[in-house]
Amino acid sequence: MINPRAAAAKVLVQVLEQGRSLDKALPPALAEVEEGSRGLVQELCYGVLRWRLRLEALAERVLHKPIEDAAIHALLLVGLYQLLYLRVAAHAAVDQTVAACEVLGKPWAKGLINATLRNVLRNSATLLAELDLSDEATYSHPVWLLERLKHDWPEHWPAIVKANNERPPLWLRVNVQRTTREAYMEQLAAAGIKAGASPHSQQAVLLEEPVGVEALPGFEQGLVSVQDAAAQQAALLLGAQPGERILDACAAPGGKTCHILELQPELGELMAVDSDERRSARIRENLTRLGLVAPGILPPATLAHPCVSQVRLVTGDASRPQDWWDGKLFDRILLDAPCSGTGVIRRHPDIKQLRTPADIEIQSRLQQEMLTALWPLLRAGGMLLYVTCSILKRENEQPIQHFLATHPDARADEIRFAWHGQARALVGDYILPGEQGMDGFYYARLRKV
Repeated sequence: MINPRAAAAKVLVQVLEQGRSLDKALPPALAEVEEGSRGLVQELCYGVLRWRLRLEALAERVLHKPIEDAAIHALLLVGLYQLLYLRVAAHAAVDQTVAACEVLGKPWAKGLINATLRNVLRNSATLLAELDLSDEATYSHPVWLLERLKHDWPEHWPAIVKANNERPPLWLRVNVQRTTREAYMEQLAAAGIKAGASPHSQQAVLLEEPVGVEALPGFEQGLVSVQDAAAQQAALLLGAQPGERILDACAAPGGKTCHILELQPELGELMAVDSDERRSARIRENLTRLGLVAPGILPPATLAHPCVSQVRLVTGDASRPQDWWDGKLFDRILLDAPCSGTGVIRRHPDIKQLRTPADIEIQSRLQQEMLTALWPLLRAGGMLLYVTCSILKRENEQPIQHFLATHPDARADEIRFAWHGQARALVGDYILPGEQGMDGFYYARLRKV
């Protein structure tokens, strides 16, 4: 089995040098280490990406010249992260990181890693004080993103970046078709898992300490799902009613699809559309695990539901409904639009590495295309709920305001979350990262008049 620090360095090379997402690079690496070391590998990868810009700035100050070897550079960041942020004995962190050079096939780097880490230990106070002279190093956010956050959120940006750099909590959504929140919390208590209920969703439960899903009582039996309380607002704001025809656009992996059915089991029809066939398969898996459909009865694209006439899973592009729409209008549409993910950086710290300013413009144009393409599918009097896990106004208020200006048959409902004293947006409302313990999200609700 591979040294966990070497495994982490290999993953980081894929993210930092090859542009792969951590979600794709990490799982294969975890399979190569002993089960007891997998938590450490995960912590090292997430931690280094969370604090990468600060660690990079520190490395620049102690190295005579940059390390050209990508694996050794990543390994040095792993070592620095341990010294600064983990409760690992300094000598053990240094020794094990040096040993990882051999595992990576780079024995020549052992002296370099050893000397650099020990230099940081000797001069940490001075070095860390120097880092705080740079906003990028202090907050570990790229300059372009800090500028966007300061512009969009002049009063809130320090709290936002602080929340982005914290470990995320674990929120659960109780399946009210199978149990009650109170009953499930009793099961958690019996299992020795401490949790509290959220006042902002009757299904939301927040664990005091995250655990693996295998430790959750009744997870495989469909009693509960993992979903942040901010994401749970989608089904609540959609407000689906009995007999209605619902479209869930960009639906994979199906958390919101399942929540809609849990809250309203008497829909007329629910169509879940996503462009990624592999991710769409997870919608089926989640629906089946939660007991919201009966597996193996209908053709692959259609699932049987005890009350809903049918749940249809469709692989298609939400910006091109002409390729998959059957011509029947929907009563409500949920558009969970593709976005930068700047509201969920604490869960996906590689976003700070992988996103660029150009990506924000691309996403904004795509969001407008999807809004325009899906609007004709909505009946008169129907409602479209626009959702992103971004907190940048270029992806939220601006596309919505442009859409309203160019569609005279569209009106915006007021949305203001109960814990907000005043509106945060001209249209819709934001949940900022860390607010009420939740992820960052934006919601806007449009009516067709």
